[in-house]
Formats: sequence, C-alpha cells, structure tokens
Amino acid sequence: MLKKILLGLGVVFILIQFIRPEKNESNDTTYDISTKFKVPEDVNHLLKVSCNDCHSNKTEYPWYSKVQPVAWFLNSHLVDGKRHLNFSNFTKLPLAIQYHKFEEIVEMVEEKEMPIPSYTYFGLHPEANLTQDQQDKILDWSKAQMAYLKATYPADSLVRKPRPGKFPAK
Repeated sequence: MLKKILLGLGVVFILIQFIRPEKNESNDTTYDISTKFKVPEDVNHLLKVSCNDCHSNKTEYPWYSKVQPVAWFLNSHLVDGKRHLNFSNFTKLPLAIQYHKFEEIVEMVEEKEMPIPSYTYFGLHPEANLTQDQQDKILDWSKAQMAYLKATYPADSLVRKPRPGKFPAK
C-alpha cells in the first residue's frame, strides 16, 4: 500500500512539472521609473539586486524556480510584489500614487520589511541583505525624489484622492 501511495505521489510530482506559471520577463521599460526620475548607478544596482525580481517586469529566476511547486510559490510572491510596487510601470501611475510609493519605499526600508525574509533565506540572495549604508542610499534617494515631486508639481496633485466608499488617504 505504501508503495502505491509513493508511486502515486511520484507521478503527481512529475505531472505538475508541466504546469508552469507565466514568466515575468517582459522588460518593457516604456514606463520605467528611470524614464522620469534620476536613479544613480549605485542605487540602481541596489534596486536590481534587492527589489527588481519582485517589483519589476524583469525577474532573474534562480535555478530552483524550474521545480514545481516552488515556481508557483515564487510566482505568487511576484504577483503580490508587483501589485504593491512595480518599477517598470511606475511613471504610468498618477503623481499622487508615485509620491505615495516613494513614501512606502521609505517606510518599508526603515522598518526593514524589505526585502522580505523569504527572499534572503538560506543565503539564496546574499546581495539582497542590505547594509545600513545601502539602506541609507535607498532612503536618501527616495526622499530626494519626493522632494523633487514637491518642488515640481502643485501640492494638491500629490495628495491621493479618496476612493468612493473608502476612508480618505493618509
């Protein structure tokens, strides 16, 4: 009986290898954050190694992403990450949302919530473990972009409009 169960699980494991999520490899930079905002090379490198796999349309997939159900788990993180922030579509967003996204970057980095722990578990992405100096670079850059938006656009254009049926934005 145990042999049949193990054989059945083996067959299921093999079959699920053929059911793969769509890859996140568009790399369309039409609305990329760098088309409107200055991104210094050192900050760009930090974003690339720490953020872009989940927060852009171009993911560098690790070897283990070819194994199911791991690929489904990774895909779920990618979809969720891009839902919160997508650097590849950043300039498509209204100004108030762009400003708010910079606020969120500051908050997430200051509270050390990004990158998420599962991204850096087991030393899989050691370059994503940001030092305090690297965190400060991202924070300074984000705050400078917020200052740029404040200096360039009317204040009311940077305030999120309340959605119908929702409480006003903070």
